[in-house]
Amino acid sequence: MCAMTAILFLGGWLSPIPFAPFTWVPGIIWMALKICFVFFIFAMVKAIVPRYRYDQLMRLGWKIFLPLSLIYVVVVSAFVVFA
Repeated sequence: MCAMTAILFLGGWLSPIPFAPFTWVPGIIWMALKICFVFFIFAMVKAIVPRYRYDQLMRLGWKIFLPLSLIYVVVVSAFVVFA
């Protein structure tokens, strides 16, 4: 997953800065650095983002996100009608 992310979104084995000192580094080193960077980001997201239980997610959805989205729909529709 990290290698695919590095290839598709970070330029793969190419140098991120196409100037002389950075282009001297071999492509396999750049690829390994990008894979390690993506792995570090994935690990930090997993460590930092809390895991919610099912009942907490349902409460969050029904008590916060549903009223907020309905209010947002009313605001946007009023803006469309009166603007």
